Amino acid sequence: MRMTLPRSLSCLIVAVALVTAGATFAQSAPPPPPAPAAPPKLEPLPEIPPPPGVAGDAELEPQVTIKSKDGETVEEARVNGRLVWIKVTPRHGRPYFLVPDGGGNVYIRRDSLDTGLKVPLWVLLEF
Repeated sequence: MRMTLPRSLSCLIVAVALVTAGATFAQSAPPPPPAPAAPPKLEPLPEIPPPPGVAGDAELEPQVTIKSKDGETVEEARVNGRLVWIKVTPRHGRPYFLVPDGGGNVYIRRDSLDTGLKVPLWVLLEF
């Protein structure tokens, strides 16, 4: 014997089943992440003391003399009275340096104080 339900009752059963199934499978939203804590206040680092024997040694400080004439600026740096370099900034053009040679009698012109020493570099790893 076969039993049949009225159509409206079967639709109601299906609707109730879908609602309960949807409610059981529904997930709640994840809780919001906690608010970040305020960063701790940092104290300033103390000054690094200079190495012994160098602190306040006025003889090791370069004495720079700046002269201007006709739009050209000449800066001379001396250490212990010995001329170390001269920087010439012309009115038009790029500045250049005059560096004394080993004897101190002849000055060599350089575009920078770069020593020109080039250390060889090799690629060890590449990503």
